[in-house]
Amino acid sequence: MNTPIDIFLERAKETVVLVVGDVMLDAYLWGRVDRISPEAPVPVVHVTDRSARLGGAANVALNLRALGAIPVVVSTIGNDTAAGTLAQCFLDSALDSVGLIRSKDRTTTVKTRVISDNQHVVRVDEEMTEDLSTEEEDALIERVKEIIAHRAPAVMVLEDYNKGVLTARTIAMLIATAQNAGIPIAVDPKKKNFLAYKGVDLFKPNLKELREGLKVDVQAGDIGSVRSAVGRLEKELGNRATMVTLSEHGVYVHDPTGDHLIPAHVRKVVDVSGAGDTVIAVAALAVAQGLRMEQVAALANLAGGLVCEDVGVVPISPERLRSEALRSNLLQ
Repeated sequence: MNTPIDIFLERAKETVVLVVGDVMLDAYLWGRVDRISPEAPVPVVHVTDRSARLGGAANVALNLRALGAIPVVVSTIGNDTAAGTLAQCFLDSALDSVGLIRSKDRTTTVKTRVISDNQHVVRVDEEMTEDLSTEEEDALIERVKEIIAHRAPAVMVLEDYNKGVLTARTIAMLIATAQNAGIPIAVDPKKKNFLAYKGVDLFKPNLKELREGLKVDVQAGDIGSVRSAVGRLEKELGNRATMVTLSEHGVYVHDPTGDHLIPAHVRKVVDVSGAGDTVIAVAALAVAQGLRMEQVAALANLAGGLVCEDVGVVPISPERLRSEALRSNLLQ
């Protein structure tokens, strides 16, 4: 077929996407709760299975890979046991690990979720959030330059989880490098360096990040307050377009052609983990294809909602995305 969603999915295939940012290991302990601990008023989870998945910037790559694209992830991780597990997960997921830089001075981020009867019981984080050293920054920037020279990515995604990989210096250098190569840049920001992403093509905060990054009170249901905050943001950053995810209120998008509020699709939300990674992955591919910003937001909004129907961090299914896009008459 030659529908717009089919064209999008066909063009996504073999598209090289450079993803730079914080990667992590999402570990899971699956089990059941039969009793409360006699030591404290907490549930005792009887573990029946365990698994490990890629998270953070690596989950963005998984979403891109699921859509047929060729993601290349660049990040700095530890030189520890978790790093070995992470590298194996890259291999198992058919992802290129050429961009993983190991540092003896850092710890690989691991988020362990304990799940009973499809419900999160607790999450345990092991991480290091200090900024990269100057030497580590230089190594990261050099690796990005090498990949751009040899792989010619169609778009670059900066995926910030405040774990120290995207420092103010690396952000400025990465943006300059991509712009010099004519590569559009999509950003999924966090609070610490929120206003460091000057001149990017797409800036995608959620409502909480917009509030914290600008230190303003923004209400999802008040489109006027969202519009005002985005205006202030764009004046500060000079970015080409902004897309703010508003949970059940949908997505607000603005660029020089105007603004749009894309309504949320009615979903049975089971788990929102990883939804933001799906949104930025789909949005980046849409930006690479030159879609109108309203189309970028509509497609990314649909994809983010779909993954919320699954337990845990899972990539988007291209079949489900196609089916729902056709049903919703999306991209017409």
